Amino acid sequence: MSIATYTKSGAKATTAAKLDKEVFEVEVANHELIKHAYVAYLANGRENLAVTKTRGLVRGGGKKPWKQKGTGRARFGSSRVPIWRGGGITFGPTGLENYSHKINVKAKRLAVRQALSLSAQEGKLAVIESFDATNGKTSDVASLLSKLGAKRQTLVVVDKKTPELTRASANIAELKVVQATYLNVFDLINAHHVIVTKAALPIITDWLNAATATTTKETK
Repeated sequence: MSIATYTKSGAKATTAAKLDKEVFEVEVANHELIKHAYVAYLANGRENLAVTKTRGLVRGGGKKPWKQKGTGRARFGSSRVPIWRGGGITFGPTGLENYSHKINVKAKRLAVRQALSLSAQEGKLAVIESFDATNGKTSDVASLLSKLGAKRQTLVVVDKKTPELTRASANIAELKVVQATYLNVFDLINAHHVIVTKAALPIITDWLNAATATTTKETK
């Protein structure tokens, strides 16, 4: 599979980059795996911060509201029971819940291959010779993105992130720069433009084909 390539200045290159069909031409017959990887990414990044107090943790309520018998009212031993206002919470979050989702490495990499294939089919994928910011200026990166026509959420995949590139891209709200081996389904699905550098292509191919090669070897 070949796709249009751009020079490092943003101009259209004369030769098109060739993509590995095992990574960028995967048939996506069922989107359940992509959904599972997408949900797992969000769940595994979730911070467990919600904590509520049970009746044993709420302050007060030590004195019995009224005597046990003779008042005609229901029997209560504390004013901090869950059915009273100001009382404890029943079955509320404790801060110990585990919201993580398990997904094995082979399935996760297959989901990334499927997401890359969808990006290529939808015309969202582009290859650039290099995406550098040697001077660390945001204006240079913004100008390059404008030449590439990346006006919405953009994902740039590089072989290695440099401090200058990180500084230059940090102030662009709709831009995210990731290293090749940190690709994930969440970023690929949400991106309107996926720009991959030439140096990152072989890294992506080797990384995603590693699980496939292992599976093929085990089945022989």
